[in-house]
Amino acid sequence: MKIDQEKSDFLDEMLNHWQEENLLSPDDVNRLRGSYETKSFDWRRLAQYSFWIAMACGVISLGALLIDNKILNYLEQIFTASDVMISILSAIGAAVLYYFSFKRKKLKSHLVFSNEALVFTAVMLTANAIAYLGKAIDNGNSHFSLLILASVFIYGILAYIFKSRLIWAFVLISLGAWFGTETGYLSRWNWYFVGMNYPLRFVLFGLCLTAFSFIIKNNKKMGMFFQVNYVCGMVYLFVSLWLLSVFGNFGSLEEWYSVRQISLFYWALLSAAFCLVSIYIGLKYRDDIAREFGITFLFINLYTRYFEYFWDSWHKALFFCVLAASFWFIGRRAEKIWNLEFLKK
Repeated sequence: MKIDQEKSDFLDEMLNHWQEENLLSPDDVNRLRGSYETKSFDWRRLAQYSFWIAMACGVISLGALLIDNKILNYLEQIFTASDVMISILSAIGAAVLYYFSFKRKKLKSHLVFSNEALVFTAVMLTANAIAYLGKAIDNGNSHFSLLILASVFIYGILAYIFKSRLIWAFVLISLGAWFGTETGYLSRWNWYFVGMNYPLRFVLFGLCLTAFSFIIKNNKKMGMFFQVNYVCGMVYLFVSLWLLSVFGNFGSLEEWYSVRQISLFYWALLSAAFCLVSIYIGLKYRDDIAREFGITFLFINLYTRYFEYFWDSWHKALFFCVLAASFWFIGRRAEKIWNLEFLKK
């Protein structure tokens, strides 16, 4: 069995530990050590990262193209298709890619990353088709959130038909974009909607999305989207809580600058309370996602408060000395857990 270097080192350490504790004989250790082999290079991870970088570079390239007026004017001169035509061509291109990518997924299921890259490209073409359709039918009322809502339904249907978690992730991203733009439109692009700024709104949005995850968890048709939905809901929730702990329920930077950060402490307490509840639920119900989100954002909140309250009041040498000591302590405790020293007890 070929495994990567990190797993190989871990197994070597555990075999040595079991031999020292007389749980395994030297012959058993040699026999088990001979059952696996360290990979010379992790090609799977390289393939994964390469496709991720390729897709990111493609998005950046498209973005750079769309903001360069010289290139856009040049393209308009050589390509005079109407917005409707561009939308139709993009939709056709997306349909062709959806067909080939999911057919390829059945025939060559082991090519995971290249298959997902094709799906991602099809999703981008779908977004382009919707955007140009919006340009074609735009009447100047700035209610473009309806187009984003249309993309939510389109991606949702595609995700359901093709059973694709990647497309479902775009459903949730589009749903968040629709929620933000729709509440902005309803408030006439005011900073507040029903007395809530954007971070506070998305705290409620994240809670609803997380709760919806458990509604579909045991559903035969939608259950496969549970984990993606759950993680996205938690991301919306905890990132919004963290932003709320920093900016409070203020609608503009001018208002935020006029108050002391200590006056927002109750928002920090709210954020920390959510983290502690998430950790408790994760430990009680063995929910790894809840536990990891709770621990991660509890540390983020603690260090955010540390920077807010002590950056200006402490000497920088003392500030970074305490920071170094705290990270050393965390690293030391993590090292003990990683080495599984609790087994010796």
